[in-house]
Amino acid sequence: MRGDEAHVVQAFCVWLTAEGWTVRTEVNHVDVVAERDGDRLYAEAKGKTSAPGLDVNTAIGQLLARMPTSDDPAARYALVVRDEPRSVRAAQRVPQRVLTLLRIDLYAVAEDGAVRELQGRC
Repeated sequence: MRGDEAHVVQAFCVWLTAEGWTVRTEVNHVDVVAERDGDRLYAEAKGKTSAPGLDVNTAIGQLLARMPTSDDPAARYALVVRDEPRSVRAAQRVPQRVLTLLRIDLYAVAEDGAVRELQGRC
């Protein structure tokens, strides 16, 4: 993990920890794996990039490839991007219905480390 992506992962982990999650990074090629009260969250992060659409598509593909072959109701997934307009728009291209079906949440990390949850498009 390089540069800004490492910053995004670190800020997201700090936020998760404050929310009561136990956090590990770089687990079986997943950027972040967090656990709380029997729930698991698998997150892929992308930092600043010259091609946010391509990087978001790559992250979504990474999340899909890491989903188990059978349903795990305790598992959720997250796409975490830099909180800047191009990256947020790229993440929000995925319809909310699809995000809901796949249990994927969207998050954005600001330059100061603040984290906010995003909604996909309707």
